[in-house]
Amino acid sequence: MHLKKGYKALLEEAGRRVTTVPLAEARALWERPDVQFVDLRDVRELEREGMIPGAFHAPRGMLEFWIDPESPYYKDVFGSGKTFVFYCQSAWRSALATLAVQEMGLAPVCHLEGGFRAWKDAGLPTAERPPHHPRK
Repeated sequence: MHLKKGYKALLEEAGRRVTTVPLAEARALWERPDVQFVDLRDVRELEREGMIPGAFHAPRGMLEFWIDPESPYYKDVFGSGKTFVFYCQSAWRSALATLAVQEMGLAPVCHLEGGFRAWKDAGLPTAERPPHHPRK
């Protein structure tokens, strides 16, 4: 099979078009009340490895639906007017997701260089995934 554009080309394009925040800058942003970190990883990754404290979990597969106010799945957090810092495990999904939501019009948005792995390897704060409370 020959693809018109493989994942490497997609990542290169995203890298040219989105803002990537270095770890030190992300650490400073994390403490600001006008910034919301968004964890795009699968719930199993969160359960296994934890997450950045205070991050909002938005599974990559639902992101565009949760961001669009016209979607039945819309989440109010994305209408907060905050700066959004997306992250995944190694900054691949977050690069592509940041480009997608930027094209939708969500702003300001950026992603964490090196992802959660870099954050955790640097000894920065992590926490267990908060318990899930199903809708009643």
